[in-house]
Amino acid sequence: MIAEDRRVIVPDLLGYGNSAMADGFDGSIRARETMLAALLEELGIGTVSIVSHDIGGGVALRYAAHHPDAVAQLVCSNAVCYDSWPVEFTTDLGLPGTAEMPLDDLEEQVSAAFTLGAYGDPDPAFVEGLTAPWLSEAGRTSLARCAVATNTNHATEIDYDAITADFLALWGAGDDFQPIEYGERLAAGLDGGVVGLDEAYHWVMADRPDAYVAELREFLTPGAG
Repeated sequence: MIAEDRRVIVPDLLGYGNSAMADGFDGSIRARETMLAALLEELGIGTVSIVSHDIGGGVALRYAAHHPDAVAQLVCSNAVCYDSWPVEFTTDLGLPGTAEMPLDDLEEQVSAAFTLGAYGDPDPAFVEGLTAPWLSEAGRTSLARCAVATNTNHATEIDYDAITADFLALWGAGDDFQPIEYGERLAAGLDGGVVGLDEAYHWVMADRPDAYVAELREFLTPGAG
């Protein structure tokens, strides 16, 4: 695993995963970039290598553009970038009715989308793990706030030419949410490489865990950040 030969920090984005679920916060990738910068400053970390996915990819790209000397290597997997988002599923969750949706209906809608993002028949425990944090009143509100905060402008306004990190687009080749063409565009624009993993959709690290880790180990240079 990657953590065997380097320090690994895996923060949850606010309002996702096991982080705090709340109302009244800015869930945009612009705000999350500021949170990432504050976290790294608090930890006293000057230079990093970042492995990112989905919305986290948009956050990482913004941070790498605004702090080029701080990011040595950057991996984006099925990441939001340019005009690739928000997808219709996310836009729908940002509608006012989401905050009042019965939790059983919310579970059905979200788990169905997560299942579509996986290759083949995903492990039910994987889908349940992704869905569970939002199956409370606070989680439901947090999900709606995260969805409504998605803004295409926050990805299109990035100065991609300012990114100097060594770059790899490590993509699930069959993803319909964030198609691999965006990974190829990133790689071309950032003078990096692209690896498309077959039999993998949006949740590439869960669909092809061994291959994903192998590609990371080959790309990431110990001691680079």
